[in-house]
Amino acid sequence: MACMSKPPPKDDEDQTLFRQQMQDVQRLKHDRVTHSVKKPWPVARQTLADEQQVITDMMSDDIEAQDVEHGEYLLFKRAGIQHKVMKKLRQGRYRIDAELDLHGLTVNQAREALAQFLSECQQHNSRAVRIIHGKGLGSAHRGPVLKNSVNKWLPQRHEVLAFCSATPADGGTGAVYVLLKKS
Repeated sequence: MACMSKPPPKDDEDQTLFRQQMQDVQRLKHDRVTHSVKKPWPVARQTLADEQQVITDMMSDDIEAQDVEHGEYLLFKRAGIQHKVMKKLRQGRYRIDAELDLHGLTVNQAREALAQFLSECQQHNSRAVRIIHGKGLGSAHRGPVLKNSVNKWLPQRHEVLAFCSATPADGGTGAVYVLLKKS
């Protein structure tokens, strides 16, 4: 059995119909397709570098502070801190809200870690924290490098009200208790 279908229209009719349908169409100037891909957000590298430099500059090693030896006790307090507060801090009677261990870090790494730690403590309203800097026994001829650095950096931070070496149970002269301002 033969299949019955419409006969194809004549060529003239096809062309006329096509031209009628295409009369308002304009030719493209190029044959490329542009896709609308979302561009990633720009990274402000210089801003990040500037912020990091500010953190580094906030804790300078150029501050005049007498270097301490391995077993020496650290003590610092801002004007207006009461004697009772310092006594309580020296006895380790404040609840420690956070702790930072600087063992194994270089001076630059320790500076950045300390700055970030103190900023986070301020954001979380931490009042008393412990920073472990070590006693410096591994750097015999240079003395306690991190201990001296921490002793110079902490007084430069506005949020630090006072600090002192920890009790023997909490690290002794290899750690400090730090009292921070309430935010």
